[in-house]
Amino acid sequence: MKIAIIGAGKWGQALYHAFSQKNEVCISSRHHKAIENFVPMEEALQCEYLVMAIPAQFVRGWMEEHFVDKGQKLLIAAKGIETDTGAFLNEIYGAFVSADRLAFISGPSFASEVQRSLPTALNISSTNAQLSQLFVEALPTFIKGYVSSDVVGAEVSGAYKNVIAIASGVCEGLNLGNNAKAALISRGLVEMTRFGEAFGAHTETFLSLGGAGDLFLTASSTLSRNYRVGLGLAEGKKMEEILEALGEVAEGVPTAKALHHIAREKKLYLPIAEQVYLMLYEGKDPLLSVKDLLDSNKL
Repeated sequence: MKIAIIGAGKWGQALYHAFSQKNEVCISSRHHKAIENFVPMEEALQCEYLVMAIPAQFVRGWMEEHFVDKGQKLLIAAKGIETDTGAFLNEIYGAFVSADRLAFISGPSFASEVQRSLPTALNISSTNAQLSQLFVEALPTFIKGYVSSDVVGAEVSGAYKNVIAIASGVCEGLNLGNNAKAALISRGLVEMTRFGEAFGAHTETFLSLGGAGDLFLTASSTLSRNYRVGLGLAEGKKMEEILEALGEVAEGVPTAKALHHIAREKKLYLPIAEQVYLMLYEGKDPLLSVKDLLDSNKL
């Protein structure tokens, strides 16, 4: 396969490394980078297969500015919900490309470990089973791929786990103990499942690699940018200060805002996500958020 990676951040470069093992691959981004096989965007978009590693909040603008539909098949590698509209990535990309040409990566996968060719397992989800299988076969031998048809479940779990990871970082930073962290992560899994089911996702998806697998990984390691955001909140830092020091995109931050608006609109009970929103955007004291979660008599 001739594949172009669109987006040359850490995850894009890790995917370039992975797909290069068995395929002819180039990489491009909005700004030139002095890395192997970097090509101009116009050249990259000539490839039949595109792996889209553009952060969620920039997708719509990028597609409007750069994308020319030539029948390409797209594998979406970002995770998140558009803050302004509450749209999932399948809806944003679906405005430009038919659903049968879209597939989505989910699963526990730190970029640094993929870059080192460490064993990894991923789901490739699409309404087009043939396309999912095609991308699975393009994966290197150190990545085990699974096919799924639940695009919405993959999207929700991939976005939501980043928000729970922020909460888990707060839990760690406040030294609340392993009991508290285990409770938070497991209740976070219940919460993201409930949210996904409201949009038609399959319950079993949240027990898979993209759900429980990615949640457990992201919510338990300082390799996670979102987890580090939570550590910063626990230290009393403001969101802007944390993100400036991070120097990278932490998708859980805008996703928390999107979930807050969706919960209000659809009257969904999302207690952990709501507390993360309040800590990030309204400066709520993390200890008060802990107290409010413990005092709640709802599940």
